[in-house]
Amino acid sequence: MSKPLMPQQFTPDNFYTICDRLAEMDADLAHILQMHGYPPMWSRPNTFESLVHIILEQQVSLASALSALNKLRERVQEVTPARILLLTDAELKECYFSRQKSSYTRYLAEAIISGQIDLAVFEHMEDDEIRRHLTALKGIGNWTTDVYLMFALQRADHFPVGDLAIVNAIKALKSLPKETPKEELVLIAQQWSPYRTVASMMLWHYYLSKPKGK
Repeated sequence: MSKPLMPQQFTPDNFYTICDRLAEMDADLAHILQMHGYPPMWSRPNTFESLVHIILEQQVSLASALSALNKLRERVQEVTPARILLLTDAELKECYFSRQKSSYTRYLAEAIISGQIDLAVFEHMEDDEIRRHLTALKGIGNWTTDVYLMFALQRADHFPVGDLAIVNAIKALKSLPKETPKEELVLIAQQWSPYRTVASMMLWHYYLSKPKGK
Protein backbone atom coordinates (compact mmCIF):
# COMPACT_ATOMS: atom_id res chain seq x y z
CA MET A 1 0.00 0.00 0.00
CA SER A 2 1.42 3.39 -0.95
CA LYS A 3 2.04 5.97 1.76
CA PRO A 4 -0.54 8.83 1.71
CA LEU A 5 0.74 12.15 0.43
CA MET A 6 1.41 14.76 3.09
CA PRO A 7 -0.69 17.93 3.00
CA GLN A 8 0.80 20.58 0.75
CA GLN A 9 2.81 23.26 2.50
CA PHE A 10 3.82 26.76 1.52
CA THR A 11 7.47 27.76 1.83
CA PRO A 12 9.57 30.87 1.20
CA ASP A 13 10.37 29.36 -2.21
CA ASN A 14 6.75 29.03 -3.38
CA PHE A 15 4.89 31.67 -1.35
CA TYR A 16 4.96 34.48 -3.92
CA THR A 17 4.14 32.05 -6.73
CA ILE A 18 1.06 30.90 -4.81
CA CYS A 19 0.03 34.54 -4.26
CA ASP A 20 0.34 35.15 -8.00
CA ARG A 21 -1.69 32.05 -8.78
CA LEU A 22 -4.44 33.16 -6.39
CA ALA A 23 -4.46 36.59 -8.03
CA GLU A 24 -5.04 34.88 -11.38
CA MET A 25 -7.94 32.94 -9.85
CA ASP A 26 -9.65 35.89 -8.13
CA ALA A 27 -9.65 39.52 -9.28
CA ASP A 28 -10.29 40.74 -5.73
CA LEU A 29 -7.15 39.02 -4.47
CA ALA A 30 -5.30 40.51 -7.42
CA HIS A 31 -6.51 43.92 -6.19
CA ILE A 32 -4.85 43.28 -2.81
CA LEU A 33 -1.50 42.65 -4.50
CA GLN A 34 -1.89 45.71 -6.71
CA MET A 35 -2.80 48.01 -3.80
CA HIS A 36 -0.73 46.61 -0.93
CA GLY A 37 1.87 44.25 -2.38
CA TYR A 38 2.60 40.74 -1.16
CA PRO A 39 1.63 39.81 2.40
CA PRO A 40 4.29 38.77 4.89
CA MET A 41 4.74 35.01 5.07
CA TRP A 42 3.71 34.84 8.70
CA SER A 43 5.11 31.82 10.51
CA ARG A 44 5.99 30.63 13.99
CA PRO A 45 8.14 27.76 15.24
CA ASN A 46 6.40 24.48 16.03
CA THR A 47 6.76 24.83 19.79
CA PHE A 48 4.77 24.77 23.00
CA GLU A 49 5.34 28.53 23.28
CA SER A 50 3.71 29.11 19.89
CA LEU A 51 0.60 27.20 20.94
CA VAL A 52 0.46 29.14 24.20
CA HIS A 53 0.70 32.34 22.16
CA ILE A 54 -2.25 31.24 19.99
CA ILE A 55 -4.30 30.40 23.10
CA LEU A 56 -3.54 33.89 24.42
CA GLU A 57 -4.79 35.36 21.12
CA GLN A 58 -8.23 33.82 21.51
CA GLN A 59 -10.81 36.63 21.44
CA VAL A 60 -8.36 39.43 22.35
CA SER A 61 -6.19 41.83 20.39
CA LEU A 62 -2.84 40.66 19.07
CA ALA A 63 -1.14 43.35 21.16
CA SER A 64 -2.77 42.13 24.39
CA ALA A 65 -1.78 38.53 23.66
CA LEU A 66 1.83 39.49 22.92
CA SER A 67 1.98 41.57 26.09
CA ALA A 68 0.91 38.52 28.15
CA LEU A 69 3.40 36.27 26.35
CA ASN A 70 6.25 38.71 26.95
CA LYS A 71 5.33 38.97 30.63
CA LEU A 72 5.40 35.17 30.83
CA ARG A 73 8.81 35.08 29.13
CA GLU A 74 10.15 37.54 31.68
CA ARG A 75 9.01 35.31 34.52
CA VAL A 76 10.08 31.86 33.25
CA GLN A 77 12.81 32.82 30.73
CA GLU A 78 11.99 29.81 28.56
CA VAL A 79 8.32 28.90 28.01
CA THR A 80 8.23 25.12 28.52
CA PRO A 81 5.49 22.79 29.80
CA ALA A 82 7.46 21.99 32.96
CA ARG A 83 8.03 25.65 33.86
CA ILE A 84 4.37 26.53 33.22
CA LEU A 85 3.22 23.82 35.61
CA LEU A 86 5.39 25.30 38.37
CA LEU A 87 3.50 28.61 38.25
CA THR A 88 0.62 29.33 40.61
CA ASP A 89 -2.70 30.85 39.55
CA ALA A 90 -1.57 34.15 41.05
CA GLU A 91 1.69 34.10 39.10
CA LEU A 92 -0.11 33.42 35.83
CA LYS A 93 -2.58 36.18 36.63
CA GLU A 94 0.37 38.55 37.06
CA CYS A 95 1.30 37.58 33.47
CA TYR A 96 -2.18 38.74 32.35
CA PHE A 97 -3.56 35.22 31.95
CA SER A 98 -7.28 34.90 32.60
CA ARG A 99 -8.43 32.01 34.77
CA GLN A 100 -9.67 30.16 31.67
CA LYS A 101 -6.46 30.65 29.70
CA SER A 102 -4.41 29.57 32.71
CA SER A 103 -6.31 26.28 32.79
CA TYR A 104 -6.09 25.83 28.99
CA THR A 105 -2.33 26.36 29.09
CA ARG A 106 -1.93 23.89 31.94
CA TYR A 107 -3.99 21.25 30.10
CA LEU A 108 -1.74 21.69 27.08
CA ALA A 109 1.42 21.45 29.19
CA GLU A 110 0.17 18.28 30.86
CA ALA A 111 -0.77 16.74 27.50
CA ILE A 112 2.73 17.34 26.16
CA ILE A 113 4.51 16.07 29.27
CA SER A 114 2.34 12.94 29.40
CA GLY A 115 2.97 12.22 25.72
CA GLN A 116 -0.70 12.61 24.83
CA ILE A 117 0.43 14.93 22.05
CA ASP A 118 3.83 15.34 20.42
CA LEU A 119 4.34 18.49 18.38
CA ALA A 120 7.29 17.03 16.48
CA VAL A 121 5.16 14.07 15.40
CA PHE A 122 2.47 16.47 14.16
CA GLU A 123 4.86 17.55 11.40
CA HIS A 124 4.36 14.15 9.77
CA MET A 125 0.62 13.78 10.37
CA GLU A 126 -2.43 14.62 8.27
CA ASP A 127 -4.30 17.83 9.09
CA ASP A 128 -7.51 16.08 10.21
CA GLU A 129 -5.60 13.83 12.58
CA ILE A 130 -3.80 16.81 14.12
CA ARG A 131 -7.16 18.57 14.52
CA ARG A 132 -8.59 15.52 16.29
CA HIS A 133 -5.70 15.44 18.78
CA LEU A 134 -5.71 19.19 19.49
CA THR A 135 -9.46 19.74 19.77
CA ALA A 136 -9.62 16.90 22.30
CA LEU A 137 -7.82 19.27 24.69
CA LYS A 138 -9.87 21.69 26.76
CA GLY A 139 -9.63 25.23 25.43
CA ILE A 140 -8.38 24.32 21.95
CA GLY A 141 -11.00 24.58 19.23
CA ASN A 142 -11.02 24.88 15.47
CA TRP A 143 -9.72 28.46 15.32
CA THR A 144 -6.71 27.69 17.50
CA THR A 145 -6.03 24.55 15.48
CA ASP A 146 -6.36 26.42 12.17
CA VAL A 147 -3.88 29.09 13.25
CA TYR A 148 -1.44 26.44 14.49
CA LEU A 149 -1.65 24.50 11.22
CA MET A 150 -1.22 27.69 9.20
CA PHE A 151 1.53 29.42 11.16
CA ALA A 152 3.51 26.63 12.83
CA LEU A 153 3.20 23.86 10.21
CA GLN A 154 2.71 26.02 7.08
CA ARG A 155 -0.17 23.87 5.87
CA ALA A 156 -1.46 25.47 2.71
CA ASP A 157 -5.21 24.89 2.67
CA HIS A 158 -6.93 26.33 5.75
CA PHE A 159 -9.53 29.08 6.03
CA PRO A 160 -10.13 30.20 9.65
CA VAL A 161 -13.75 31.27 9.31
CA GLY A 162 -13.86 31.90 13.07
CA ASP A 163 -11.37 34.76 12.70
CA LEU A 164 -13.10 38.15 12.90
CA ALA A 165 -10.43 39.98 10.89
CA ILE A 166 -10.74 37.43 8.06
CA VAL A 167 -14.53 37.67 8.10
CA ASN A 168 -14.46 41.48 8.01
CA ALA A 169 -11.79 41.53 5.30
CA ILE A 170 -13.61 39.21 2.91
CA LYS A 171 -16.88 41.08 3.38
CA ALA A 172 -15.19 44.42 2.68
CA LEU A 173 -13.12 43.11 -0.23
CA LYS A 174 -16.12 41.56 -1.98
CA SER A 175 -18.66 44.21 -0.90
CA LEU A 176 -20.80 41.67 0.92
CA PRO A 177 -23.57 42.61 3.37
CA LYS A 178 -22.57 42.57 7.04
CA GLU A 179 -25.15 39.86 7.70
CA THR A 180 -23.59 37.46 5.16
CA PRO A 181 -23.48 34.06 6.94
CA LYS A 182 -20.17 32.31 7.54
CA GLU A 183 -21.37 29.35 5.45
CA GLU A 184 -21.37 31.62 2.40
CA LEU A 185 -17.85 32.82 3.19
CA VAL A 186 -16.67 29.21 3.40
CA LEU A 187 -18.11 28.58 -0.08
CA ILE A 188 -16.33 31.65 -1.46
CA ALA A 189 -13.07 30.49 0.09
CA GLN A 190 -13.48 27.06 -1.45
CA GLN A 191 -12.50 28.50 -4.83
CA TRP A 192 -9.03 29.27 -3.40
CA SER A 193 -8.34 25.65 -2.50
CA PRO A 194 -5.70 24.18 -2.22
CA TYR A 195 -4.17 27.51 -1.14
CA ARG A 196 -6.72 28.89 1.31
CA THR A 197 -4.04 29.58 3.93
CA VAL A 198 -2.15 31.90 1.60
CA ALA A 199 -5.42 33.54 0.53
CA SER A 200 -6.16 34.09 4.24
CA MET A 201 -2.77 35.77 4.66
CA MET A 202 -3.63 38.04 1.76
CA LEU A 203 -6.90 38.89 3.50
CA TRP A 204 -5.12 39.62 6.79
CA HIS A 205 -2.67 41.82 4.87
CA TYR A 206 -5.60 43.67 3.31
CA TYR A 207 -7.28 44.09 6.69
CA LEU A 208 -4.11 45.41 8.36
CA SER A 209 -3.26 47.73 5.42
CA LYS A 210 -6.73 49.22 5.07
CA PRO A 211 -7.24 52.58 6.80
CA LYS A 212 -9.41 52.05 9.87
CA GLY A 213 -13.02 53.11 9.54
CA LYS A 214 -13.14 52.42 5.82
